[in-house]
Amino acid sequence: MNLVGKALWYIESHFAGDISLDEVAKIGGVSRYHLVRAFGIATGRSVMRYLRGRRLSEAARSLAQGAPDILAVALDAGYGSHEAFTRAFRDHFGLTPEAVRSQRHLDNIELVEPIKKDETLLANLEPPRFEAAKPFLVAGLAERYTCESSKAIPAQWQRFQPYIGNVPGQVGRTAYGVCCSSDDESGFGYIAGVEVSAFSELPAELSRVRIPAQKYAVFSHREHISTIRRTVHTIWSKWLPESGHEAADAPDFERYDENFDPRTGLGGLEIWIPIKA
Repeated sequence: MNLVGKALWYIESHFAGDISLDEVAKIGGVSRYHLVRAFGIATGRSVMRYLRGRRLSEAARSLAQGAPDILAVALDAGYGSHEAFTRAFRDHFGLTPEAVRSQRHLDNIELVEPIKKDETLLANLEPPRFEAAKPFLVAGLAERYTCESSKAIPAQWQRFQPYIGNVPGQVGRTAYGVCCSSDDESGFGYIAGVEVSAFSELPAELSRVRIPAQKYAVFSHREHISTIRRTVHTIWSKWLPESGHEAADAPDFERYDENFDPRTGLGGLEIWIPIKA
């Protein structure tokens, strides 16, 4: 069973209890940073948001079946008070627990159902090469995403295309998609950018990120760009946990050299995963 499969099994088997992000990561044998990245890539959701959604969905089912004691339902869902449960329930579903109990159906709310464990990993992932990269600077357009909203990244690249070749201090024509500033909710910053020699002359609309000196596992993705998520999922959920290496809490990035054609999405790219030396 891959890492995300283990996490899903543990959540589904224990969500009625007190589960922490660290505990789920321990079950998977990885760091919380690694878990957050892998789970978000594979499912499009954060670990803790999925856990909250599953607890509240099961609570909604109990209420729609006429549960007599809302406080008991709240405690079963991991909330310490009626007030905290009501606030979380209303924020999630747009209805109060009392309203759902009164209407006796769930037709007008969207439940978070168990995610089917996806084992469709690449069977032929190419072994990576290892690089000790020197520090460098990247400048470009930045956005912040959740796993759910990350489908908008291609549009971000479309907005950045006119800048390529026109960024002050640009070094070469290689472009970088840098993932940085991840949080426990699977939110992350993404910069579509290019390497620059300095930040001093950049226009105000361009963001900056310093890539530190770091050891990387470098993977080739040779298929169409639209299938990159499956490659990244395989790296984080299977290769990394089984490799004996540990992910470093540093930016990871895609590297698009002159062979990549942004018009067709073909030509291949590299995925650079930071690992501890």
